[in-house]
Amino acid sequence: MEQLLYLSALFDIYGALLTEKQQECLKMHLFEDFSLSEIGEALGISRQAVYDNIHRSEKAMESYEEKLGLVARYQKERQELAGIFDDVAALWTAANATAVDAVLGRLSPLLGNGQEV
Repeated sequence: MEQLLYLSALFDIYGALLTEKQQECLKMHLFEDFSLSEIGEALGISRQAVYDNIHRSEKAMESYEEKLGLVARYQKERQELAGIFDDVAALWTAANATAVDAVLGRLSPLLGNGQEV
């Protein structure tokens, strides 16, 4: 499961750098839960070709991540933002409610995980 989430994160960041066929295979594999045989049938290629395509795509995205580190940076930034959100929320008092709520309202969409003011 953790590997699937990691690959999904890689695909979100680096998917556009893959070929169209690689993108199709990975979308079907990661997001639509197709088996290799089902992907092969849908794309008119062998199961082995699907496996090779997915494996090459994963290696390419991992290579991009090694060089660029964008997924790790994104995850670190989200953790920091969540910490800032919590710290600001802890500062809330009746006297500063409007200001704190305004800051939390600006942070919440950046977190995108349903943290509400």
